[in-house]
Amino acid sequence: MKINRQRVLKGALVATAVAVATATAVGTASAAPAAATVTPSFEMYGVHKTTGDLYTWIANGNGGFSAGIPTADSAGDLADIIVADNNNDGFGEAEWTLYKNGRLDFFSFDGDAEDANTVGRGWNIYKTVISPGNIGGAQQADLLGVDSAGVLWSYLSYPDGRLTTRTKVGGGWNAYNQIAGQGDLTGDGKVDIVARDTAGVLWLYKGTGNYRAPFTTRTKVGSGWNTFNRLLSTGDIDFDGKADLLARKADGKLFRYSGTGNAAAPFKAPVQINTGLQNFNLL
Repeated sequence: MKINRQRVLKGALVATAVAVATATAVGTASAAPAAATVTPSFEMYGVHKTTGDLYTWIANGNGGFSAGIPTADSAGDLADIIVADNNNDGFGEAEWTLYKNGRLDFFSFDGDAEDANTVGRGWNIYKTVISPGNIGGAQQADLLGVDSAGVLWSYLSYPDGRLTTRTKVGGGWNAYNQIAGQGDLTGDGKVDIVARDTAGVLWLYKGTGNYRAPFTTRTKVGSGWNTFNRLLSTGDIDFDGKADLLARKADGKLFRYSGTGNAAAPFKAPVQINTGLQNFNLL
């Protein structure tokens, strides 16, 4: 499958998301001052388990997602699509695409449909690859990878998607079976992540802004998170300026945990926003 399969559609998705966000803000009595870093709102991707077709969901302005949009067929070779907001406008104009064979491609949308550039190979050594955003102080979003031994590595990125040599963050991350995060969860302007351990406890790792030691010591969010089979973040989908967490149950129900910006209690109570997603591998 060629990854340029959704580049033309990408522009339409971003335009729609911008329109939704603008409409959501209409009627607000007073606007808050612009923040130095915008909490992004990204689309969600999923590959249908039976057909192998790629679908895209975009935020609908009501804290949920639109119906899934068929985006490409023969997408069973995809391992992940990692969206980035490198121009800090609140919407993803760039993305890395990770294939199951370990190839990593990068694309930055500039209004034309073009092929992505391959920026690396051998990435199938990682069980998990995510981008919580900028972990090192530069403008571009960076990547994190957890290898099969449970070691967490960080990669800083360049504007064209190329990556620096990896830096070892630390070991022991094989204690977790889900890691997620896209944006600032604690209101301090630094990107954070959460990780669920095998007992179902969710832990918060606050960002430090130092790529060599990007996270502080973990703090417990809560237990019982093993009721979900997928945790992920697409940033701020309820357009309140705070990063949110998405959680799916085995029956396909998707819940939004809206962010609070408070490290002591980073999420509000869950709200069901979609159903029928048991048929998809959510990326």
